[in-house]
Amino acid sequence: MTSTLVELTRDLVSIPSHDDATAAGDFLESWLRRETDADVTRDDAGNVIARKGTGAETLALVGHHDVVEPAASQVADGHDDTEATEYVVEERDGRLYGRGTADMKGALAAAVLAFREADPAGELIFASFVGEEVGGVGAQYAIEQGFAPDYAVVGEGSTTYSGPDVTDVAVAHKGRRGSTIVARGTAAHASEADAGENAIYCATAAVDRVRDLEPPSVDAAGETLAGRLTVTEIEGGSAMNVVPARCEFTVDERTVPGERADLESVAALEGIEWTVDQNLPPMRCDDDAFVDAVLAAATDAQTADPELVTKPHATDAGWLSRAGTECVIYGPSEPGEAHTDDESVSIAVLERCLETYRRVAQEWPTAR
Repeated sequence: MTSTLVELTRDLVSIPSHDDATAAGDFLESWLRRETDADVTRDDAGNVIARKGTGAETLALVGHHDVVEPAASQVADGHDDTEATEYVVEERDGRLYGRGTADMKGALAAAVLAFREADPAGELIFASFVGEEVGGVGAQYAIEQGFAPDYAVVGEGSTTYSGPDVTDVAVAHKGRRGSTIVARGTAAHASEADAGENAIYCATAAVDRVRDLEPPSVDAAGETLAGRLTVTEIEGGSAMNVVPARCEFTVDERTVPGERADLESVAALEGIEWTVDQNLPPMRCDDDAFVDAVLAAATDAQTADPELVTKPHATDAGWLSRAGTECVIYGPSEPGEAHTDDESVSIAVLERCLETYRRVAQEWPTAR
């Protein structure tokens, strides 16, 4: 199975999918139709979804086949990135190197092989979404079209969190709300400043209000998952001798399951307008039996002792969780591997993920 897993990962990684994920989706769809007798569909967004088995409860193995833009060294033909016809994939020292190996075509290969091999106790779904790297557009589309598994294992990275060479089970992650706050005033000549309303002063009062806010926090996996608010950009004014009529700043907010920071109180200040530009939902799994079943499968698949952990950033699990799916995250990517010019994944950890996915697919929900 190792050679099959490596070959499938190589094939997937070699297909460019940073600008257009169609070819990678074509490959997955063709492979599933050839290698399984599952019901395979391709929706209008480009998501690939396969189903097999029957039962009252559904379990999904979830990933995405889009990637971020590669570095020049990761493109095989040496052309400009947008003209890439193939990505470089290399094997060295037990690892596969290339754009998408860690995030997350290696996990995708493991999941689709586990889907093929498993004889599920209930309905088993394999789902590979598009657009995860640009806000989860594929997952959102699938959910809008009725995609609603009861449970999901999302193959994002959870390796080397509790310790070196351990693939843990992530049961919660933060989300992100990105906002633009605009302060409006009245322009005037600076020699007659009292004739105007200084938008920069208005904006700085709003910044002070943001700094005074207490972001919420929740407990998960024995630790505190804390929200955070950060003012990241500010721009205002038109000339040195003009009272500014407009000033805007951006806020990066890391959200947690449950409450949000009270940015409404900032928007209530005079002259302030608040716009939410991005709102990626957080995730927390509240089904202890499912968590225990995945943790047991992960423990059986490796010599280390995996733990329950949390992740600091958003994934498609957030969209699924918000729609009512109980999610956990389990995958080979390690902190600092994804999106890098030397992105890579451990072959041994890919094997571990394949075995874990297969065990969960085979045993849930009878393992309850």
